[in-house]
This record gives sequence, structure tokens and C-alpha cells, in this order.
Amino acid sequence: MPVQLRSGGLRGGWLAAFVALLVGVVLSLLLAWRAEQRVLGLEQELVKRQIDSAGQAAEARLLAKRAEEGMLDMSAKVALLEGRVAEVAMQRGQLEDLLQSLSRSRDENLVVDIEAAIRVAMQQNAITGSAEPLVATLRQSDDRLARYNQPRLEGVRRAIARDLDRVKAAAVTDISTLTIKLDDVIRIVDELPLLAKAEPRKEAGRPAPAASGVAQSKEDPAPPGLAWLRDWGRAWTGFWQMVWLEARSLVRVTPIDHPDSMLVVPEQAYFFRENLKLRLLNARLSLLSRQFATAQADLRNAQASLERYFDRTSKRTQMAAELIRQVAGQARQVGVPRPDDTLAALAAANAGR
Repeated sequence: MPVQLRSGGLRGGWLAAFVALLVGVVLSLLLAWRAEQRVLGLEQELVKRQIDSAGQAAEARLLAKRAEEGMLDMSAKVALLEGRVAEVAMQRGQLEDLLQSLSRSRDENLVVDIEAAIRVAMQQNAITGSAEPLVATLRQSDDRLARYNQPRLEGVRRAIARDLDRVKAAAVTDISTLTIKLDDVIRIVDELPLLAKAEPRKEAGRPAPAASGVAQSKEDPAPPGLAWLRDWGRAWTGFWQMVWLEARSLVRVTPIDHPDSMLVVPEQAYFFRENLKLRLLNARLSLLSRQFATAQADLRNAQASLERYFDRTSKRTQMAAELIRQVAGQARQVGVPRPDDTLAALAAANAGR
């Protein structure tokens, strides 16, 4: 009995050990399978993540390229914006200057306008040689200041009054009047008589023989027997009067300072007149261009030609000579006074705004 129990206990132990070993093997196999499954899952996960990483890398490269292109576009836009900002800044500066000029006070605008008008009038005086533009501008400026009625600008009005008196007192050459006189002389040159073919003088009170005889017959009736003697005496007297008048018309005594002027042939008369016209035209052009020395020389030559070759006893010649003398006496260079007092007063008023 004891031996059977011992063998039965030994078998039970081996069975328990076998079962335990079998369970251990099963558990080991199970754990190995699970480990293999986990490894496979990890590999799949790694492959998936690798694929996702590659896609993300490609997308990142694409985004980087787009970002680079965007940066280039942004750089160009920034440069354009900087240029526009600079242009806007310049326009802003110009606009500020314009607003500043528009925001000036009425006093400053009035002073600047008057000064500009006076300087323009001074330029017109220099061009035309007449004081009328400056006189008119000073009067208009004084009228504007009088209407404005600003006590601060009273000094400017007093300076304008002083300059206006000085400009009016200046004897400025009236070029237009002198040119009109020269035009009158040029117009009558063709009518001036030359010494070489001077016209005979007209007798103012020449009595007609027939008319005088009729008048005497009415006033002094003669006796009937002596009528033939009276008529014969009247006829003889009338005959000798006619002879005397014809002789006086054929012979004329005239004092001549230059005998060579009588040697002018009729064909040269046209050239003498044209030469005189050219002298007068040159003098006219010299007056218009303010070359008074040249004008004086041409006027002296024209005056000498009149006195040498033309009949000085003719009224037309005397009138032409008188006109030339008047032009020569008035053709002088006279400067228009500058309105320095007015300009100084305007500068002071502008500086003290």
C-alpha cells in the first residue's frame, strides 16, 4: 500500500509539472505571437509615418518655394510702395508749401502784388523808354492801398507819392510824337522845290491891265476929243507892265551859299529826294530803337541836305526844316527814375509781417 501511494504521487507530480510546462509553453507562444504582432504594427506605423513625413516634406518644399516667390513679390511690392511713399511725401511737401502760400495774410499778398506790378512796369519802361507804364502802375497801387486802408501800409503810400512826383517831373522823350513829325516830313519831301528848278515867285497884288483900264475909265472920264490919247497911253502902259512882268518871271536873283547845288540836273532830283527820305527813315528807326546819337547824326545830315539843295524860301521847305529841328531838339536820352523809395518801403512792410 505504501509503495502504490508513492508511485501515484510521483505520477501526479509529473503531470502537474507537464501541465505547468505546457501552460508555460503556451504562454510563451502567446507572448511571442503578441510581440510579433506588436513589431508588425510598429513597422506598419513606421512605414506610414515615413510616408506621411515624405509627403509633408514635399509639401514643405512646395510651401517653401511658394514662400520664396511670395517674398520676391513682397520685395517688389515693398520697393513700389517705398517709391509711392516718397512721391506722396514730395507731394505732401508741395501741398504744404501751397497751403502756406494760400494761407498768407491779405497784407502780404497786397505787398507782393504791388511789388511785382512795379517791377513789370520798370521792365516796360526799359523797353519802351516811356514813363507812362510806371506812372499808371504807381497810381493803381496808391488806389489799392487807399481802398485797403491799412495804417501799417501808410509808409508805402508816402513812398509811392514821392516816387510818382519824381517820375512825373522827369522829361521823358515822347517817341511817338517825334516819329509822327518825321512821317510828316517824309510825306512832303516829294513836294519840296529844289534850288536847281525853283518855281518863280507869285506876285501877290499883280493888277490886270484890262481891269485897271476899266477901273480908271470909270473913275476918270476924259473929254471926248482926248479919248484916243487916253486909250493910247493906257495901252502903252499896259504893254510895258506886261513886258516888265515877263522879264521878272524869266530872271530871278537868289542868294545861294553853295553854288554846286545849282548844277543838279533834273534827272538827279529823284535821287536827292530818295536820299533825304532814307536819312529820315534811318532817324525814325534809330528813335524807335533808342539810339539817339545815330538819330541826331541822320537828322543833321537831313537838315544839311535841306539847306543845301532845296529852296529855303519855300513854305514847305521851311516847315520841313522846322519839324526836323524840333525832332533833333527833343531826341535826347533821358532815363526814367527808379521807384527805389517804394521798393524799399514794400521790402520793409514785407519783412515786418
